[in-house]
Amino acid sequence: MAARPPLRVLCLAGFRQSERGFREKTGALRKALRGRADLVCLSGPHPVVDVAGLEGAGPESGPCPPEEQLRGWWFSEQEAAVFSALEEPPVCRGLEEALGTVAQALTTLGPFDGLLGFSQGAALAALVCALSQAGDPRFPLPRFIILVSGFCPRGLGLQESILQGPLSLPSLHVFGDTDRVIPSQESMQLASRFTGAVTLTHSGGHFIPAAAPQRQAYLKFLDQFAE
Repeated sequence: MAARPPLRVLCLAGFRQSERGFREKTGALRKALRGRADLVCLSGPHPVVDVAGLEGAGPESGPCPPEEQLRGWWFSEQEAAVFSALEEPPVCRGLEEALGTVAQALTTLGPFDGLLGFSQGAALAALVCALSQAGDPRFPLPRFIILVSGFCPRGLGLQESILQGPLSLPSLHVFGDTDRVIPSQESMQLASRFTGAVTLTHSGGHFIPAAAPQRQAYLKFLDQFAE
C-alpha cells in the first residue's frame, strides 16, 4: 500500500516575525507532524523596524537578509509601524497588500490543503477563509484551518461583517490559558465564528505548542483530511 502524501499547509506568521524566525518557532510542530503535513511558512509584506536592533547597530552593520527581516501583515496606525490586536484601530494600513501576498503565495506555492495562522497571521487566515466562503476568486477554499492564538480582526469596515459568520470550514483553535498578548477569550470569540470548531487549550502563553498532548490533538484533527 502506497504511503499517503503529506498534507500541505500554508502557515502565516505573526506580527513582528521574520520568515526564518517563524520557521524556527514552528520547528517543534514541523517535527511533530513529520510525514503527515508539510508546513510552508510565509511572513507579512510590510517591514517592521526593530527599535532595539537599530539602537545596537554599528557602522559596519549590513542590510538585513530578507528572510530575517521582521515583518507584519498590517498596521493599526496611519503613520507608525505598530499593531494592536485588542483596540479598535482608526485604520488597517496595508491590509490589501497582505491579502495580495497571501493570494500570490496560494497561486505560486500551492496548491495547499489547509491554512495555519499564528496571532495576527491567524486573524488574517480567518479573514481569507471568510472572503473565500463569500466567493472571492483570489482565495480557493481550503479543506481546513488551524488558528493559534487567534482573534477576530477589528476595524475592517465592510470586511468585518464577513467575519460575523458562521464559517463552515473545519477548524482547530489553539490557545494558551496564560497568553497575555492575545487573551484566551479573544481566541474563543474567533472560534465561535466557525461551525463545529475544535478547541485545544494549553497551560502556556503566546506560542505554538507541540508537546505530546498537543501533537496527538493535531494529528487527530489532520487525519480526517488524509486521502
